[in-house]
Amino acid sequence: MKKILGHILLLLFCCVPQVTASPRAFVTIPPQKYFVDHISGGQIPVSIMVLPGASPHTYEPKPKQMAQLAAASLYFTIGDSFDLIWMERIQAINPKMTIVRTEANITKIPITDHHETHAHHLEPESLSEHDHHGVEHSLLDPHIWLDPNLVKIQAQHICTGLMMADPQNVQQYQQNLEKFEQQLTALDQEIQDTLAVIPAEKRSFLVFHPSWGYFAKAYGLQQQAVEVQGKEPSPRELSQIIAQAQALDTKVIFVQPQFSQKSAEVIAQQIGATTVHLDPLAEDWANNLRHAAQALVQALQ
Repeated sequence: MKKILGHILLLLFCCVPQVTASPRAFVTIPPQKYFVDHISGGQIPVSIMVLPGASPHTYEPKPKQMAQLAAASLYFTIGDSFDLIWMERIQAINPKMTIVRTEANITKIPITDHHETHAHHLEPESLSEHDHHGVEHSLLDPHIWLDPNLVKIQAQHICTGLMMADPQNVQQYQQNLEKFEQQLTALDQEIQDTLAVIPAEKRSFLVFHPSWGYFAKAYGLQQQAVEVQGKEPSPRELSQIIAQAQALDTKVIFVQPQFSQKSAEVIAQQIGATTVHLDPLAEDWANNLRHAAQALVQALQ
C-alpha cells in the first residue's frame, strides 16, 4: 500500500507545473536599489548591503546579511571601497552567485581636494581604475551614481544581469530599461535647466566629503572638499580652506550624514556660513539629485 501511495505522490508531483524561483539580488548602496527596481519593474527582491545612514568606507556586513547572501542570485557592485574590501569574501560565501560589475566601462575621475577644485584639471579622460599614470584605485572617485549619464551605463549592466538570471522576462527588462533611460535623459535636462541660473563666477561649492565630483563635472560646477580620503584637514589646511571660502564668499557648506561634521562646523563659524545636508546615498535617487540641484542654486545664486 505504501509503495502504491508513493507512486501516486510521484505522479502528482510530476504533473504539477514547476515554478522557477525568482532571482534575488543584493546591491552595495541604496541608490542602486532604485536602479534595479526600475529595470526589474519591482519584481526582483533587492537587499541593500551598506544600510542607510552607514558609510561604505567603514561598513561591516551584519551576520544576517552574510547569511542572506547564500540565497542570492545576483550581486550588483558599484566599485566603491566596500566592494574592494569585501567582494572576495562575499563571493566565497556564494560562489554560484553572479557578480555584475555595474561600474564596468566607466572612466573614473580622481578625487579632488581643496587644492584641486575641478575634476577637469586632472585630465580624467586619460584615467582608468589601473591607469598608466599611476593613480591608485583609492584615489579615484567611486561616486559614479551621481551623474545621470553614467547611470545609463550602470543600468545597461543591471539589465544584462537580470536577463541572464531570469531569461523568461528578457523583453520586460529591455522595455523597462528603455523607459528608465528616457527618465534619465529627462532628469539630466531638468538639472541642467535648474542650475543654469547660477552665474559663471559663482559655480564653486564647498563640501565636507568629496562626493559630488561627477555631478560637478556633468554640470559645469567646481567642488571644493574639506576632507579627502577620510582625513580631517590639518590646522594649516583648515586655515587655507577658510581663506579660500572667504575669498569665494561661501555662505553654505554641504555635509552628509555618514561623516563627522566637526571641521565643517568650525569653518562655517569662521566664515559666517551655514551647513546644509546633502546625502549622496539617499535611496530616492532622482528626487535627491533634484534636491541637490535646488540646494546649490539657493546657495550659489
